[in-house]
Amino acid sequence: MIPSDAMRTDSAPGSGVRRYVLGILVVVYTFNFIDRQILSILLQDIKEDLGLSDSLLGLLSGFAFAAFYATLGIPIARYADRANRRNLIAYALALWSGMTALSGLAQNFWQLLAARIGVGIGEAGCTPPANAILSDYYPPEQRATAFGIYAMGIPIGILFGFLVGGWINEFFGWRKAFFIVGLPGLLLAILVRYTVREPVRGQSEQRVVVGEQPSLRETFEHLRRKRAFVHLALGGGLTAFVGYSWIVWMPAFLMRSHGMSSGEVGTALGLIVGIAGAIGIAAGGYLADRVARFDRRWSLWLVSVAVVINIPFAAGVFFATNASDALLWMIVPFLLGNFWQGTSFAQTQGLVGLRMRAVAAAVLLFIVNMIGLGAGPQLVGIVSDLLNPRFGADSLRWALAICSLMNLWAAVHFYIAGRALPGELDAQVGRD
Repeated sequence: MIPSDAMRTDSAPGSGVRRYVLGILVVVYTFNFIDRQILSILLQDIKEDLGLSDSLLGLLSGFAFAAFYATLGIPIARYADRANRRNLIAYALALWSGMTALSGLAQNFWQLLAARIGVGIGEAGCTPPANAILSDYYPPEQRATAFGIYAMGIPIGILFGFLVGGWINEFFGWRKAFFIVGLPGLLLAILVRYTVREPVRGQSEQRVVVGEQPSLRETFEHLRRKRAFVHLALGGGLTAFVGYSWIVWMPAFLMRSHGMSSGEVGTALGLIVGIAGAIGIAAGGYLADRVARFDRRWSLWLVSVAVVINIPFAAGVFFATNASDALLWMIVPFLLGNFWQGTSFAQTQGLVGLRMRAVAAAVLLFIVNMIGLGAGPQLVGIVSDLLNPRFGADSLRWALAICSLMNLWAAVHFYIAGRALPGELDAQVGRD
């Protein structure tokens, strides 16, 4: 049985401390996505150097990473719900940064696969404990905004991964790109370990943890009964299916269908994803907090509207006749396609007890990443190979266009989640 929370009487940390912790976690998450997504800008050169098919590249960039990242995230998160979360993030950062650098030594598919699995294992220790830390620094009414700012690490990381990786690859090759982006993370890990303050659980809501940590089974069953969580997780997974497919395969699409170089793609795509994506993530979290003051359902219905708007713009990307038009059409999808991030993770934290928070974030990440990162790039690669005899270099164009229709399905789930959200948030108040 899950007991009720007691109330806290100690004071919360000052705004300066909260902002510092949020800021450094944004930097950590930025490194997370630099190391995760730099592979995308290097795929075409790795394909030519190691002689790999699109299906194998999809496995390398999608399921092989996602399977370990998402699955190990759950036991790691359970540990985080009872241990020091700051230390866990620092050690995880050191691991994935080292494995990114080692990717540059790979001589064949299997060695590169092993290195990418290592990156996935390390990165599993980032977001669940970070979500739990931020929930203890920021109260519920500010949480979607804070989570949206934290999630800005995604587009910023992709920006640097594409921009730096693209030009390093162009002048020095794909191996040196892995070394250059991987090694600085080791220094950041030391900074996190010795400058971030581990918060007291429940301090942002003036609650005290009482009783023992719920078992994994209790947590899974609790989440399963939350209709809002089930549907926001499925909606997030389908939105991520489109997003990760674009991030992984868009560089190769621009190179094959529009003849761009890796440096040109890295600059143009990096700026679009970085600027539009960052604005979209931050705006999505901020707007979710704003509209929730009047009607909490709109914190998720807002996402439904955004992903539906994306569909005609996606069509513009893939049916554009030149690279400039295709890049212009991408701006809106990368902006609105990130609206789901901040509010989905924030609402999940409100649906569970204090000692479920890291595990709940890990379960959400598991669903999102297995559907999005695991299935998305892999399925696009398979469809591209199947369409290649008919469409040649444009097979990837058609595979990506087809996958973008998943946004319609995602919109339905976010609408259902929004309807269930207010009642389920109210039912959680006062419970641990």
